[in-house]
Amino acid sequence: MALQQVTILGATGSVGSSTLDVLARHPGQYNIFALTANNSVVALLELCLRFRPIFAVMRDESAAQALEAELKRQRCDTTVLAGNEGLCHVASCAEVDTVMAAIVGAAGLESSLAAAKAGKRLLLANKESLVMSGALFMETARSNGAELLPIDSEHNAIFQCLANGAAGHADGVSKILLTGSGGPLRTLPLNELQSVTPDQACAHPNWDMGRKISVDSATMMNKGLELIEAKWLFDTSPDKIEIVIHPQSTIHSMVQYVDGSVMAQLGNPDMRIPIAHGLGWPARLASGVDALDLVAIGQLTFEPLDRARFPAVALAEHAANALGSISIGLNAANEIAVDSFLRELIRFTDIPIVIEAVLDQTEEIETPTIEHILSIDTESRQKANEQIKKLAKSR
Repeated sequence: MALQQVTILGATGSVGSSTLDVLARHPGQYNIFALTANNSVVALLELCLRFRPIFAVMRDESAAQALEAELKRQRCDTTVLAGNEGLCHVASCAEVDTVMAAIVGAAGLESSLAAAKAGKRLLLANKESLVMSGALFMETARSNGAELLPIDSEHNAIFQCLANGAAGHADGVSKILLTGSGGPLRTLPLNELQSVTPDQACAHPNWDMGRKISVDSATMMNKGLELIEAKWLFDTSPDKIEIVIHPQSTIHSMVQYVDGSVMAQLGNPDMRIPIAHGLGWPARLASGVDALDLVAIGQLTFEPLDRARFPAVALAEHAANALGSISIGLNAANEIAVDSFLRELIRFTDIPIVIEAVLDQTEEIETPTIEHILSIDTESRQKANEQIKKLAKSR
C-alpha cells in the first residue's frame, strides 16, 4: 500500500508540531511531502533535516534564501520554494493526498483554498479561512470533491457527535453546544482587565498554544470565530449554536438532539487527538495522548457566558448574522488589535474597541469574491491601525 503524502502548512506552530508527532508514530502509513513556515529558518531547517520532505516553503522570500543556502551546506536535497505561490503549489500538487492547514490567521487563506480547489483531504485547523470566505470556501470544497475535516478541537468534537458530520433538523439536531474554558482571565475582577499584560493573557490554564490564539482565548474571540466556522462547516444557523463555559476543557463540544439526547466528545486537552482523528478518518489512529482519567478529574462544571467580561463574542455573533464581508473585517481587525496588544501598544480592553470601530466602517457584501476578500482584509487592517493610533493619542 502506497504511503499517504502529507503537506503541513504551518509546520513550526503548535498544530504543525503536534501533526508531526502523530505522523512520526505511523511511519508505515504516511510520508511528509512538504513543510512550510513563515520566517522561522532555524526551526524549519531542523524539521527538514529530520523528515527530509520533497519541498520546504518559507512565506518570507529572504528567509527562503537563507534556508536554501543552509540546506545545501548540510547536503539536504529538499527543494525550497517561497511566498504565497510556493504555499499554494505544495497544497495542490498532484502527488499530495492530505493537507494540514495550520497557518494562523488570514495568511493561511489562499493556500487552504488551493488545497480545496485541488480536491485534497483537507484537515482544517485554520479557522480564519472559513471566517473570511465561508460561502466561497465551502462551495470550492464541494465542487472539487475535497474532503474537508475540521481539526479545531471543538469542531472536530461536533463532527464526531454528528451522524456523518452533517447538522440540520433532518438529522434531529436541535442545538450545537460550543464549549470554551473561559481562558486565563475567567475569574479576574472586571476592573483589573484593562491592566492585563500579554503574559497574563497568554497563560492559558489548559492548552499550550501560540500567543495570538492564546489572546483570542482570553478575549473569547476564539469562540466567536469558532461560531462562524461552525455555521459554515455544519450548515447551521448561528442562533442554533450556544457557547458554554466549561473550565476543565474535557468536553470539547456537544450536540443536542430533538429527543433530548446530548452527544459529547471528551478527551484530554491535546491537539493530537483531533489531528489523529482527521488523519485516520474514518479509522482511528493512536495519537500518543494519555487516556482520559475521569476519576482524577473529579468533576465537570459549566457556566453561562459572561458577556460583560467577553464583549468580543457579541461582535462575532453580529458578524455571523451579517453579510459575509463583515466577518472579513472582524478577523482582520482582531489580528491587528491582538498584535498591537502583544506589542503593548494598546490595552487588553482596547481589543474589542478596535474591532467594533472597524466593523462600523466595513461595507456589507453578501458573497464576496476572493478579490473582495483580499481587498476588504487589507482595508480593515488599515482602519484598525488608524483606530489604534487614535487610542494612543487620546491617552
